[in-house]
Amino acid sequence: MNVVNLEAGFDSIEEYWSPKIAAELNGQHVKLARLKGEFEWHHHADADELFLVVEGRLVIELREEDDLRLEAGELVAIPAGVEHRPVADEEVQVLLFEPAGTENTGNVEESELSNEAAWL
Repeated sequence: MNVVNLEAGFDSIEEYWSPKIAAELNGQHVKLARLKGEFEWHHHADADELFLVVEGRLVIELREEDDLRLEAGELVAIPAGVEHRPVADEEVQVLLFEPAGTENTGNVEESELSNEAAWL
């Protein structure tokens, strides 16, 4: 059991779009990430993904529905199979909740943004 200080955790992340694992529970990872710019269009075939905005504003573009606009203190769960693309005009700090082992780029196999999340 480790206490995680969110501010220190976010400060330790040097690269955008490179989530770090802060905790694990019930087969889920809680990840911290700093986002800026546009990510890739992707989906997670077998996993829902939850975005909780801690600081900043995040737009999640959807192919089949209107874009989602999240402010600090708001969250959304993207269901498995829904194609989406996070976009952050300015830096955003988010908590991500998803099954352990979930790749951040989902179905996109070759991507410079793909990485296996490391622990804080």
